[in-house]
Amino acid sequence: MITVKEISRLTGVSVRTLHHYDSIGILKPAGYTDSGYRLYDEAALERLQHILLFRELEFSLKDIKEILESPDFDRIAVLEQQIALLSLKKEHIENLIDLARGLKMTGVKNLDFTVFDTKKIDEYARQAKALWGKTDAYKEFKEKSKTWTTEDQSQINRSFMELFAEFGILHSAGLRPEDPQVQEQVKKLRDFITKHFYTCTPTILRSLADMYSGGGSMEQTIDGAAGNGTAKFIAKAVHSYCATPN
Repeated sequence: MITVKEISRLTGVSVRTLHHYDSIGILKPAGYTDSGYRLYDEAALERLQHILLFRELEFSLKDIKEILESPDFDRIAVLEQQIALLSLKKEHIENLIDLARGLKMTGVKNLDFTVFDTKKIDEYARQAKALWGKTDAYKEFKEKSKTWTTEDQSQINRSFMELFAEFGILHSAGLRPEDPQVQEQVKKLRDFITKHFYTCTPTILRSLADMYSGGGSMEQTIDGAAGNGTAKFIAKAVHSYCATPN
């Protein structure tokens, strides 16, 4: 057991911050000295490491607390998420360094702003937060998926991608997002999500569509399977669908 001052010296986190973490319940001490000073054990130190890693990734304390207190919390899965996010952040920073070096050597000749794009990092962060969220949708998904076999999972994933491929066919045929045939395909997508994952409300459907077309790995996956521009086509079709009573 070590004191709050020792933890502060060890981690660089101020005593004031540690007191704040205690007050909001994100990092409680394991015990107290006879004089009332906070004491921390190895479990608390491990939890603090998770907190600091998530803070480096710019997660809010509220989101971090929800993740760490999720009944499905898995330290290995969380560490894998953190490694993936930190790797994306490292790649982003390295690209910025390369841009700065290029500007230093050649000056402003080619205006390239793509290195400032953080959509991939932002998308992964959203997914990581959603995975551990205590939402009704997440609870419903956990209940529906608890008996899935590996083959069940594979079949559902294949069927999901087939829906996107059907959107790609409609897109390549020149149909507009608001055309009845496309709108019927949106309904099929919504019904599929409700059947296999969770009740797909218009709000959830719009959020998913925005994630599909957000410029990250999901958009690349959909366009790779169904044709360039399909993800954004789906997003427009979904927003059209959600604009009318269904």
